[in-house]
Amino acid sequence: MTNYLITIIGPTAIGKTALSIKLAQHFGCEILSCDSRQFFKEMKIGTAVPNADELAAAKHHFIQHISVFDNYSVGDFETDAIAKLDELFKENNVQIMVGGSGLYVDAVLKGFDDFPDIEASVREEINTKYDTLGLEYLQNILKELDSEYYNKLLSENQQTLQNPQRMKRFAEVCLGTGKPYSSFIGKRKNQRNFTPIIIGLEADREKMYERINLRVDMMLKEGLLEEAKSLYPNKQLNALQTVGYRELFDYFDGKTTLDFAVEEIKKNTRRFAKRQITWFKRTENAKWFDYQTDVSEIITFVETRIEEKKGIRDKE
Repeated sequence: MTNYLITIIGPTAIGKTALSIKLAQHFGCEILSCDSRQFFKEMKIGTAVPNADELAAAKHHFIQHISVFDNYSVGDFETDAIAKLDELFKENNVQIMVGGSGLYVDAVLKGFDDFPDIEASVREEINTKYDTLGLEYLQNILKELDSEYYNKLLSENQQTLQNPQRMKRFAEVCLGTGKPYSSFIGKRKNQRNFTPIIIGLEADREKMYERINLRVDMMLKEGLLEEAKSLYPNKQLNALQTVGYRELFDYFDGKTTLDFAVEEIKKNTRRFAKRQITWFKRTENAKWFDYQTDVSEIITFVETRIEEKKGIRDKE
């Protein structure tokens, strides 16, 4: 029997959680969250974790299961998610994955290239020099040791060159192995025991921005300010370098007013949503629906796609 992973993608505040619950109830299955910030138990309001009623409506996995003090990589999530799916598929050959973290979606659907382990001393040296020399130090390492990949990012994805965590990883691999980062890409083919059925939710930009602004207002009413204040003493943690918290940390530092911080949260969330759309629109074989589409239409699409896949297999 073939397994199917219904995967729901799209920008923040578009309605992915609500749809995933309706589909889980229809297919009698469970939900894997691949929102990398909803993993953290200390970050509830600012990451729009499903509320108690939503969590009770369908069983969820990878919601608030680790701490901001834990080291948990996308590779760790890939391993854990695949193991959980193997377990769930024994009970039901249809399961659901939902979330807005494109890298984590890709990790489950396609896996990652097989990179070697890097000595901790290399990582420590890179972190120390980064603290002193800044992002340019990391960029120069990639430029010198893997100019081909650096130029590819420069022309196709400049945002990655501005991402300290990604740049540190590139530097670790280059310095720790003595080989270009790009030399490890495409070396491993990941086998998956499921067929993905990918559903994208979208809205026109004005409506999307309106939904984002309303969500931020709702988060503040629900206590985002108090949640951020409780996390403020640990603001240097990587997990807390997140929209909705960073801006309030600046307010606590006396750098901005509260009104300015709130407007910055809205603006930066809108920018984040644009980046999500850019990422997800590259997803192959995704079927995009307006966020207001009736769930019955989406269910029909999923069931039709499953029948089509069965028909292809029967012919083979």
